[in-house]
Amino acid sequence: MELQQQIAYLFLLAIPIACIAWTVTHEEVFKEPREFCINRSKKGKHLYQRKFFYLFTCEYCFSHYVTILFLIITKYQFLYTGWRGYLIAGFSLVWIANVYMSIFWFIRVGLKKEKFDADIEEVKFQEVKKEQDNI
Repeated sequence: MELQQQIAYLFLLAIPIACIAWTVTHEEVFKEPREFCINRSKKGKHLYQRKFFYLFTCEYCFSHYVTILFLIITKYQFLYTGWRGYLIAGFSLVWIANVYMSIFWFIRVGLKKEKFDADIEEVKFQEVKKEQDNI
């Protein structure tokens, strides 16, 4: 596979990896299992139990396991063939996926802030309108 194609695959494969890792570790649809894992990661009796359940609460940690699954499914290798190609592909995919998740988080925080500011402005507007109606 040509280097340009490998690079394109790198950036494209990182998208579903980021999506899955983010969804499992942040979105409402997985809230209950995530809360269970958070509880077990804090209160597990053994270190291996706490670490195992922590993996499902951290997008960075979880993205490694999603990446391994994608490497098995796609057989994607980066720069080299064989185990070295899988190793480089794995860490490269994790890094790119986490860049995507950081950008997504930054955008979401910005959108939430804008919504919060708009809600405050709406409340102020309603108060002014109410005062004008009372005059």
